[in-house]
Amino acid sequence: MTSLALADTQHAIIDLMPDLRRFARSLTRSADTADDLVQAAYARAFSNPQALAAVEEPAGWMRTIIRNLWIDEKRSARDQVSAPLEDGEHIGTEDTERTLIVRSTLAQVRTVIASLPEEQRSAIMLVCVSGLSYKEAAAELDVPIGTLMSRLCRARLELARRMSPFSQQEANWERVPVIR
Repeated sequence: MTSLALADTQHAIIDLMPDLRRFARSLTRSADTADDLVQAAYARAFSNPQALAAVEEPAGWMRTIIRNLWIDEKRSARDQVSAPLEDGEHIGTEDTERTLIVRSTLAQVRTVIASLPEEQRSAIMLVCVSGLSYKEAAAELDVPIGTLMSRLCRARLELARRMSPFSQQEANWERVPVIR
């Protein structure tokens, strides 16, 4: 690979940072830990020019590095929860009431996604947020496509169940004593 092609690959990887940060936050449930994870992934990627020269799909390669680093961190018991996903991102609107509703809904979605099992959280983030196809996401997670679809289905159903206004009413009804 020429130095120009290597530089192009480096620029492509740098341009992925917002998506990689979002992906890392979905794994870690912590903005601080996610930022550290992304920084470590970039350090690992740029420290090995031979591996960088062989990269055909920079986004998938970087997500694999992030996921592997995260697994390593989990194994060494450094998993900590702090700020929610995408903390600090702004919603552009002039309507105060609408802004509050949107932020409240977004916070609820973040909470539900953060509470999903890691397999479901990774599947929903790769397909629904990063926009990967089922085939690409399955390859990246190294699972059969049917397994990915099952995890994604369970994640979507759980998200819909928890976001439903009826599920909130049902939670309130569970506290009411039944008179027979």
